[in-house]
Amino acid sequence: MPNISSPHGDKLNALLENKKLPDVDKANVQEAIERYNLWRSSMLQASGSEENRIKACIKALNSYMNFIEYDLIFKSTEDFLYRQKGQLKLDNTVMEEFLPLFVFNIFSDKIESQKLSLGPTTCISGIRFDGSISSSSSGGDIELRQKDQDFAISKKLFIKTSFESNFSEYEQKETNLAFLACECKTNLDKTMFQEASATALDLKETVPCSKYLLLCDWLDMTPISTSTTAIDEIIILRKAKRISSSERQNFSVYEMRKRYFDSYKEFLESHPYQVSSFERFINHIKEIIIENSETEILERGYF
Repeated sequence: MPNISSPHGDKLNALLENKKLPDVDKANVQEAIERYNLWRSSMLQASGSEENRIKACIKALNSYMNFIEYDLIFKSTEDFLYRQKGQLKLDNTVMEEFLPLFVFNIFSDKIESQKLSLGPTTCISGIRFDGSISSSSSGGDIELRQKDQDFAISKKLFIKTSFESNFSEYEQKETNLAFLACECKTNLDKTMFQEASATALDLKETVPCSKYLLLCDWLDMTPISTSTTAIDEIIILRKAKRISSSERQNFSVYEMRKRYFDSYKEFLESHPYQVSSFERFINHIKEIIIENSETEILERGYF
């Protein structure tokens, strides 16, 4: 099994040690850590057909995320957790940890046989040589442009350059080569879309065979076609729009949040993570890591 990082678990443990955490929230954070350990194990233990494993993983994701978003953060009698959501990154790191566990469960044989890495990582998105003719560099002053990816299926890559054919003197750089990269957003607005478009273009120009997907929980913009961008696809995981800003502005204070306990819970439960959205995500991965034989290609009639 590859080394799968635990960005969400790390955030929970750091939160428990945070001196600013109100005392009334500590018991809930401890419960969250216990639930987290069970949730992570359930991702790896899901068994049966591919369809059943996908459904089991998404069911576990919905249950755990509802606890984090609603029971831990929204229902807190203090305002610290809700107001500091952006800095604490409790909710948005759930997806960063879920995706590699989920993908490994579905494709464990391929991941291990092809020695692929899964999870958040820094991947190459450009390369250049800064050395002048008078430079004393051994290999052209190679520089890599790199981008942090929320989720990637990648391989470790070592680049060595030299002006000597026997590489007696050389420069060496280490990076990761992404075959699939995902940007994960809780909500997707137009600015985020534009930033992702630029990132996707950089990646595709450097690694043309790669795929770039944009995953979001909630849509917070008018849909724009990806056909004019290098983004392969945007997948809306909950198939729903975000709660309006006029309503969200009431959530920062506990006395106001109490009025929305029932409606907010109903909103989350009526817009769960959708199995079909993750099935589409899985199909994109299949196009990358599952090779078709000549017979299969001829039967299908295209490639």
